This record gives sequence, structure tokens and C-alpha cells, in this order.
Amino acid sequence: MSIYQSLYPQLEAMGLDQWSQQLRQTIPEKMAADGHGKMAGWQKVLHALPELTPSQVELKSRIEIGSADDLGNVSCEQFTKQLKAFHPWRKGPFSLFGVDINTEWRSDWKWNRVLPHIQPLIGRKVLDIGCGNGYHGWRMLGEGADLVLGIDPTLISVMQYQVVQRYLGDRNHYVLPLGIEDVPAALACFDSVFSMGVLYHRRSPLDHLLELRTCLRPGGELILETLIVEGGEGKVLMPEGRYAKMRNVWFIPSVSTMMLWLRRCGFKNIDCVDVNRTSIEEQCKTEWMTFESFSDFLDPEDHTKTVEGYPAPLRAIFIATAP
Repeated sequence: MSIYQSLYPQLEAMGLDQWSQQLRQTIPEKMAADGHGKMAGWQKVLHALPELTPSQVELKSRIEIGSADDLGNVSCEQFTKQLKAFHPWRKGPFSLFGVDINTEWRSDWKWNRVLPHIQPLIGRKVLDIGCGNGYHGWRMLGEGADLVLGIDPTLISVMQYQVVQRYLGDRNHYVLPLGIEDVPAALACFDSVFSMGVLYHRRSPLDHLLELRTCLRPGGELILETLIVEGGEGKVLMPEGRYAKMRNVWFIPSVSTMMLWLRRCGFKNIDCVDVNRTSIEEQCKTEWMTFESFSDFLDPEDHTKTVEGYPAPLRAIFIATAP
């Protein structure tokens, strides 16, 4: 996978030689054409994308690569069709050579809630757990991060990253086809670690917090975004079955409980910096993601509840420091 060749020496420069060697084998195995029913088709479309050079790139205020004029003789309709081969586009939005990819999530809204509260990313090495297609990673580069390493086991997300990266050519942002369990223990080298929308999918949230802590250098910053419920310390919602039609939701804590968990896991300087109720404007079905979306997950007669009768999604952002 040539897109990752420049990653390995960067890891080795960080003292992560063993992980670098493991990834040289693991990444090709994960991305093998016979590893997913659609992988061969995705790779065919990826390789058939036109060779285009963007006249401009914006990553700080939005993700905009090139303009419609840069397409030259390339058909906008055909280019759009190629991009839609990587449906569903969940995280974004993106603008690629005048084609606006209107994704399911307005991930820029979440980024705007996070950014004012975190330590400046200039020169920092960042790990983004459960990064999706890498949208936030490019925004991190726009803020001056030195290296952004994202991990996500969902292969369509990794393919979307490769589509965008094809036109950026940046060698400081990588999305790896891995889960948190594939990350070596006790890396202790990242300045910032992001875990956004992951905690409630873990059967053991405390183990996840401890994993995040061991990825951080001493004094490094954790940025964690998760579902919460209203209530005092000790309050936790554990759904009987699905939550908002999601099968793998295990524990949804209150703000006070989440802060307790962070303290018990050794984090310092803990703060809840934002609480936000998800809206149908922030997450919705589009022509780039035509499956069910947020409005389908709520009680049609009472949007304060999920279809299962639980409190509707409420999200909070927590900042903490590794000891």
C-alpha cells in the first residue's frame, strides 16, 4: 500500500519500530482485494479516478480541495458517479473539485464545538481513535498538527480516506484499517489523543479509558466525546437491547459519572466543556448516504426519545490530561 510507505519511517523515528514492522504486514492483509466483498470494486474505482492537481487546498475552515475549473476535460457527472461508488459517506462534508459531498454527519459542527477547548495542535503528534474517513484528521492538519494517525476498522471509511488523500498528497495524515485492540499497549508517545463517538461502543469503558491513557505521553491531552444521560454521579444507562437502532451500545454515563471514570483511570485536569443534543440537521440522510439516519432513530411522536423509548442522544465533550 504505497500510500502508507512514508508512515513507517515516521513511526520508527518515534521509537515505534516493532509497530512499524507489524503494520507493513497488517495493512496489506486488511486491505486485500479478497478481504471484503466490495474491496475489489472499490480499488478498481479508486485506481480509475482522474489524475487531477488542485489549484488550492483549504483544511482550516473547511475541507475544500481544488475547484471545478481544475477538472478540465473531466466530466463532473462522471467524477461524481465515481465518488458515489464509495457510498455511504458518513463524515464530512467535503468539496472535491467543485463536487460537494453532503455527508450524513455535519462533522464540522462537532469540530467547531471541540476546537476552542483543546490545546493548540501546532507541532503535535495526534492519535484519532475511531476516526471514520479521517475528516477530523485533515482539520487537525489544518490547525498545524505535525502527524495525525487515525484508526478505524470500517474498510469503506479507509477507502474514502484514500480517495481524498489521492488529491492531497499529504504525508502527515494516515487512516489505518485497525481497531483499538490492534494498537500496541503503552505507546506513551502522542501529544493528543481523540476518542469521539467510541466509548459507548466498548463493553468495558474503563478499559478503553486506560488504553487511551497509555497512548498519551505524560501531560498529553485526551479529547473524548461520548453519549451521556442526564443525572448525578453513578447514573449510567445500559440499554436492554438496541439504542437508537444501534446494536453495540453498552454504557451511557452521566457527566458526573464520566468525570468519575476519568479520575479513577488516573486522568487530571478533567473538564466537561460542551453538552449538545443531536439534531436532525446535524445527522441526516442525503444523496451521499441514503440509508436510515437520525430521524428514523427517534420516536416519531416524541423526539425527546429514541424509537426504543430511551432518552434521545445527548453528547458531551471532555478534556483531560494524562499524569
